[in-house]
Amino acid sequence: MKILIAGATGLVGTALKPAFDAKGFSITDLVRKSPNVALPEIEWHPNRGEIDAASLEGFDAVINLAGESIAEGRWTDEKKKRIRESRIKGTRLLSETLAKLSSPPKVFLCASATGIYGDRGDEILDEDSAPGKGFLAEVCREWEEATRAASDAGMRVVNLRFGPIFSKEGGMLAKLLTPFKLGVGGKVGSGKQYVSWVAIDDVVSAVMFALENEEIRGGINIVTPNPATNEEFTKAMGKVLSRPTIFAVPEFAARLAFGEMANEMLLSSQRVLPKRLSEAGYQFQYPDLESALRHLLRA
Repeated sequence: MKILIAGATGLVGTALKPAFDAKGFSITDLVRKSPNVALPEIEWHPNRGEIDAASLEGFDAVINLAGESIAEGRWTDEKKKRIRESRIKGTRLLSETLAKLSSPPKVFLCASATGIYGDRGDEILDEDSAPGKGFLAEVCREWEEATRAASDAGMRVVNLRFGPIFSKEGGMLAKLLTPFKLGVGGKVGSGKQYVSWVAIDDVVSAVMFALENEEIRGGINIVTPNPATNEEFTKAMGKVLSRPTIFAVPEFAARLAFGEMANEMLLSSQRVLPKRLSEAGYQFQYPDLESALRHLLRA
């Protein structure tokens, strides 16, 4: 299979490429710099709307994982603009370009996020649930809408709604590992807010599953079937690392430190289930929080 990947150097792309190599797939990176002539790379500049359409001919699949990190730095107006535009402009450019090719890919997989559901307390959510409210929900709705040109052209489009991805290499777990190892980790706010997490191993396997399963299209939740509350996560981390977890972070302190990002990422609650993946027969490797943490942290 011949695959083009945008955002291949991020957390998910870096994990996917070895799995694709093991399957014998041919991988080309879409990069925002002058291509390395020794590597299979194609240049594009999504903010300027620039891409060489002819170079995209003949790929079996295109995977778009590109986007400004939402967890780095405070959400200033400029940061929020970069978060939105890095996802929507690039996705729309890819989608519209692919739709016009004489030999388009059969499938277009595009990252999205469970942020589309907004803050929903303990409400059980799946792919049939309506989008929620808030900045991230709005971004995710526009992000998925930006793939419309590809789906209208007859491509199978899959919107990969990732929950917080647990990995030692980056993301939420990597950021929290040091304070928890030092014994200063603790719940945030009430601790009752749900975290619909997923281990990086299952991210790789689920993306591969979606790539190869022709029945899967539209939004799919890539999250464990067992979401945990922040308090449950905190206790599991303490148990796995054999560290105390008594240093709770009050809501006001989280807001003071992180601003708007605290409301949408640390204090919001999303109890999301992977309904479509489960119905399609996907079997999670690490559905249980403690076993997943022991695997990822080798504890």
